[in-house]
Amino acid sequence: QVQLVESGGGLVQAGGSLRLSCVASGRTFITYAMAWFRQAPGKEREFVGGIRSSDSSTDYGDSVKDRFTISRDNAKNTVYLQMNSLKPEDTAVYYCAARRWLLTRNRYDYNYWGQGTQVTVSS
Repeated sequence: QVQLVESGGGLVQAGGSLRLSCVASGRTFITYAMAWFRQAPGKEREFVGGIRSSDSSTDYGDSVKDRFTISRDNAKNTVYLQMNSLKPEDTAVYYCAARRWLLTRNRYDYNYWGQGTQVTVSS
């Protein structure tokens, strides 16, 4: 069982930056692919990006590519989402998710989820 706790959300002006963190419980963090999803009101939960367990390579959704960066610190059981050049359309609840080994973009593949953290970008 893995428990995920996100932090770092808040209110920021357009063009600003935020860094989200997700801390995982357990001793096998290194074996988990970690992903970030987001969900805006009335919309489907969307893949933001993720980082692989094997080599820490990353994958990003098209809407955030070149603005967001995901990294992980396996010694701290933590994954980060650095968000730069934020836009009002980035406003959503951001969720951290985990699954063993393989990174995918499909939210239904993920076994473990955090409670979410609100990010609001004002224009």
